[in-house]
Amino acid sequence: MKKVVIELPEDYNISESEAVIAMAAQLFEMGKLSLGQAAQLAGYEKRDFIEILSSYGVSVFNYLAEDVDNDLKSADLNNI
Repeated sequence: MKKVVIELPEDYNISESEAVIAMAAQLFEMGKLSLGQAAQLAGYEKRDFIEILSSYGVSVFNYLAEDVDNDLKSADLNNI
């Protein structure tokens, strides 16, 4: 297992837990970790971590707008 050490000045008022959650959320948003991996890193179950992600403004749906447009253009909407 890798170990990461981050030194924060005392006046930053950020707990170790907050730093780990923020890092996990960012790594998930970047696509570096899956939802399960990020939840595990943060120390939460997936369901709880999804709620935390929403408070950080991170969507669990990592689907690009361009992909949505392409899917809509190629969909046969008459057969729905």
